[in-house]
Amino acid sequence: MDRQDVSERIITLIEPFNKKGVAVTDATRFTDDLEFDSLTVMDFVAAIEDEFDIIISMNQQAEIENYGQLVDAVMKLQG
Repeated sequence: MDRQDVSERIITLIEPFNKKGVAVTDATRFTDDLEFDSLTVMDFVAAIEDEFDIIISMNQQAEIENYGQLVDAVMKLQG
């Protein structure tokens, strides 16, 4: 699966959480642009983990600030 495929699947997962309909780019920040609170982040991470059958550690979550970093992290975790 290439980066574009991963990105499209994640965009689909973001939709229910994107209450303001923000246009998502690699630079989109979860807390600032999408206004995700901690509970939303937990639900969103769980959806990503289920979709891709991966585990995103708390340390990795802390380092992911924007959408592009998330796509790259999922790509890396998939091997």
